[in-house]
Amino acid sequence: MNRKVSLLVVFLLYCANGYSQKVKYKDLVLLLNSKQYGVAEPHLKRYLKSDDDTPHAFLFMGIVFQEKSLVNDLLKDTPTLLANSDSALLFFDKAYSSITEKEIKRHSEYYEEMYSRRDPRTGDFGVKFSDVRLDLETRVKNIKERKEKAKELKKHFVESERQYLAAAEQFKVIQSRFTSQSSFFLQSDEALVQQLTKLAKTYDSMLTVFGNYRSALKGIQKSNYNQQLSAQEIMDFKKDGTSAPDFFQDDVRIWDYKRWANSSLETIENVIIPLRERLIAYDVSLNKLDLKLQKDSVSILGDLNHLEDRLLYTQLAKYDLNPLPLGIFELKKADLRYRSAVVVHKPFTDSSNVMLKLSYLDEELKYLNRLDSLAKKLLDRDRVSDSVNYHHFISKAYGHQSALNSLIKTTQDFAKREQLKKQLVWENTMQATKWVISGVDSIPLFIEQSRELRFKPLLIVENKYTVGLKYNDSTATGYLYSITPSRRPDVNVSFEVDKTSFTKRKLPILKCISTTDALQHVFFSLIYAESKMKEKFPVTVTKVYRSDGLAWSVNLKLDFMPAELSYNADTAELSIKTSAMGENKIIIIDKNGKQLQ
Repeated sequence: MNRKVSLLVVFLLYCANGYSQKVKYKDLVLLLNSKQYGVAEPHLKRYLKSDDDTPHAFLFMGIVFQEKSLVNDLLKDTPTLLANSDSALLFFDKAYSSITEKEIKRHSEYYEEMYSRRDPRTGDFGVKFSDVRLDLETRVKNIKERKEKAKELKKHFVESERQYLAAAEQFKVIQSRFTSQSSFFLQSDEALVQQLTKLAKTYDSMLTVFGNYRSALKGIQKSNYNQQLSAQEIMDFKKDGTSAPDFFQDDVRIWDYKRWANSSLETIENVIIPLRERLIAYDVSLNKLDLKLQKDSVSILGDLNHLEDRLLYTQLAKYDLNPLPLGIFELKKADLRYRSAVVVHKPFTDSSNVMLKLSYLDEELKYLNRLDSLAKKLLDRDRVSDSVNYHHFISKAYGHQSALNSLIKTTQDFAKREQLKKQLVWENTMQATKWVISGVDSIPLFIEQSRELRFKPLLIVENKYTVGLKYNDSTATGYLYSITPSRRPDVNVSFEVDKTSFTKRKLPILKCISTTDALQHVFFSLIYAESKMKEKFPVTVTKVYRSDGLAWSVNLKLDFMPAELSYNADTAELSIKTSAMGENKIIIIDKNGKQLQ
């Protein structure tokens, strides 16, 4: 054996120096028997070109191609594997038909390395013709089986990859059609449902084919492959689902298109389609309330409140934070609320209660302002986007986008006209609230510096009463009027005052304080000057009953400026608190207007 190794080394050195000399077959056999097929192959091919009548050479040429096919990659080098297998079968076929017992006996040394074995009967070593033929038959069978398995394996591999890439392309087509997850659901239609169904089926086909691939892989020894699919869930519709997997890796990371498609289909079927129908039904309900309001001229505010569907709003908000249908609904509801308010307020149009009328006008203007604002927001929306996202709603409820636009614009025009009209009435009504009307006299409920008005308020207790001075020329008379919602006083009293001290010229320094009992049945007022006159502060104190009018009016001269009035209902006495430079003094007036202290 050492001699053979030495010869092999010599031969390899000889080969490294070139192939100019003819190769001796017996030297080539040594190289083949040592399984140096890569080195031996070119020499064996050269030998067969010059001598194609050596059965043993056919055998080894077949073995060379068989060994090459075994190292060829099943998936990446499949054509080469099949070509090497076919070449091996060709040479094995030649060997099979040309190797005979005579050939083996003549060149036994060629076959001994591979086929020599002890004869159990004689105990001698030798080569049997049957062993050679059996080996050839076994090799041919194995090559054919491996070849067919390789073809089947590659077919399933290619098909599974093709099916996955087809699913990926279908997903990308869907992905490119929509700008976001919201638009995906809002714009979903029958075409999208068909695309999603097809995507799920394509993915299913891929799984089936890949399962066939795995089954075929188990039937091949030393395949060097053991791929497992690792499906990733698509979480972000616009970002996920596009990266390509490597099917040659053991961990094949793919996107789970089927799970995403089925989940989307379930959402469309169980959420989106019912939601669309509910939007149409809700719009119809609002239209019915509109007809009821027009026909019966009754408020539908109760029906409107009963119609509120917050769940509908919440569900739609999951797909669009500013959905068109909800904007339309709010517009219609604002319109219905305004018109209902007008119906409710109509019986009070001629009411003398100006405060009530003003409150009604405030409410109506509030509805109109909201109506105008909602219409403006709707007109400022992206109509192109809305027409795509809400095609079903627009087409079913309004027929065409232009009809919806016309409705919004008409509503806004109505709101603006009503605003102008109501604002004018509101301003007139507001002016009416600023005056108490008593007969032909108009008593202002605001402080003004103009000398033109005869009535000069010194005190205005909002929505309760006002106290002041009325001047005829320069002579002053005190007054107290109650402030009623109608601005028609139910308390209307005039009283004498200190005419000398309370002239119009001294009006800037004249002030008033007051108090009442708990039920406002008794009114006390104190008009005074902020500056002393003849070393005293002039004061006029009055007592007025709501039911009987003026009880008394007295003029006093006080040492200190009055600061506060308080009434004791138990004793019917009025206390006047005066103070100056930290010194306080209380003056008591009895129920008849007499000073007690």
